[in-house]
Amino acid sequence: MAFPASGRQVFSGQGPEKTGNTVDTPVAHIVIVGGGTAGWLAACLIAARADPAATAPLSVTLVESPDVPTIGVGEGTWPTMRRTLARIGIDEAEFLTACDASFKQGSRFDGWVTGAAGDSYLHPFVAPVEADPAAAVAAWREHGTGADFATMVGVQPHVCSRDLAPRQRGMPGYTGALNYAYHLDAAKFAALLTRHATERFGVRHVRDHVVGVDKAAGGDIAAVRTRASGAIGGDLFLDCTGHAALLIGGEYGVGVIDRSGELFNDRALAVQVPVAPGSPIASQTNATAHGAGWIWDIGLPTRRGVGCVYSSAHMDGDAAAATLAAYLDRTAPGVEMDALSVRRLTFRSQHRERFWVRNCLAVGLSAGFLEPLEASAIVLIELSLDALLDNFPATRGVMDIHAARFDVLFRYRWDRIVEFLKLHYVLSRRDEPYWRDHREAATIPPRLAELLQVWCHQPPSRTDFGMIDEVFPAASYQYVLYGMGFPPPGPAIVRGNARVNLGQLFQGVEQRARMLVASLPTNRAYLDALRDVRAAPAMEHSA
Repeated sequence: MAFPASGRQVFSGQGPEKTGNTVDTPVAHIVIVGGGTAGWLAACLIAARADPAATAPLSVTLVESPDVPTIGVGEGTWPTMRRTLARIGIDEAEFLTACDASFKQGSRFDGWVTGAAGDSYLHPFVAPVEADPAAAVAAWREHGTGADFATMVGVQPHVCSRDLAPRQRGMPGYTGALNYAYHLDAAKFAALLTRHATERFGVRHVRDHVVGVDKAAGGDIAAVRTRASGAIGGDLFLDCTGHAALLIGGEYGVGVIDRSGELFNDRALAVQVPVAPGSPIASQTNATAHGAGWIWDIGLPTRRGVGCVYSSAHMDGDAAAATLAAYLDRTAPGVEMDALSVRRLTFRSQHRERFWVRNCLAVGLSAGFLEPLEASAIVLIELSLDALLDNFPATRGVMDIHAARFDVLFRYRWDRIVEFLKLHYVLSRRDEPYWRDHREAATIPPRLAELLQVWCHQPPSRTDFGMIDEVFPAASYQYVLYGMGFPPPGPAIVRGNARVNLGQLFQGVEQRARMLVASLPTNRAYLDALRDVRAAPAMEHSA
């Protein structure tokens, strides 16, 4: 479910630097406070879209504390990342090797419905067969012969079940036989972006502590004050300071909207598990439910990232550690949890009441965080930057208009993501207190409750999701609904307009699946060969 690319935005800042509230002040000096994935993606994307021929070219400065490490567990992306990396000019092979990355083609959910053996379904990145949604669901109901929905209507489950890559080596970068995203090492990704922003785009990198903020008369941020580098002025400030939210929260006092009444999880135990050379690399994020949460399992070429997510109201830390240890015993024989470094993470599902105040825009964790199910954190960074750049405020006078529009758009986005994550819990039939509490009517967003009533009579469709670039479109809801056993609607009272030979379509799915299985390499073979090829020139040079 990749999103459509948008046109190039041309910046043409003019005149000397100004930091007041003058209406015609051009927005030409961008200051990003904070690094990590959010800060460095912002630096790369803004610098890549700037017009170097402008009278006063756009300048980008990133201020990063030397003592704040990258959180380093944001390992899942969405297909949007391919477009993002191509836009900033990073070669895909370079990205894959530098970030110890692998391909992601969806998410697999084990044990979410009942917890019984065989309880598993896939949410892939390729939409169902191109047919009227109601007709496709009806045909699956009538002719599926017991096959699960995703396998019946698409080829990606066949590829994922065999740990296959979505592309062949000879294909141009960022293209594939199937839609895909990446798993990656977040710390290595931030390091790659840092090098790219500073060396290719000339982004000014200030490694210093922010100790204060200077305000203009009207309330805008005029400059951030640093311990050693003095005041750094700008026209637009991006708050990428993570949970600290130094500008949007600390300076402007924007509050948060708590979503923990809908999404209960607030703790995680994360470990990095070594893997043997030549071992399979999964094609999807694996999410395995347990009594009070779930476990993520992400395969990279040199390790697995594994984490036990749980609700502290339903499970204590010792029980969570025992749950994680039992999972590792099953999936990583011979690996002792005591020998691993366990990171204990505390979080809360919440987001800002507003995201853009005056000349300060929050991007990344400073804007909010929802539990890591379905990997929404990095895609929200990308979408925030797309919205900024596609409607960039040319002057300070129009900035408040853009800010108001941005806030409306992103409140919509956060609400939709909450609903989609909650769907996974509402449909479960597990009987532990945690899962029963998730099904309580008071914890279900009203719009989701209404849609579930509608979907008893018709499948999710574009009518239910009106944005052009929904994070989770109707196809995603179909995969979760029918993967978790939601009854497909019966024959419609009013027939649709589509007249499709669905038997022929499903036969085409089977034929294409066989072709892809026969022609695509495994993830391990693809990524090992890529690393060998890229290592060879370095070895020849050293010789």
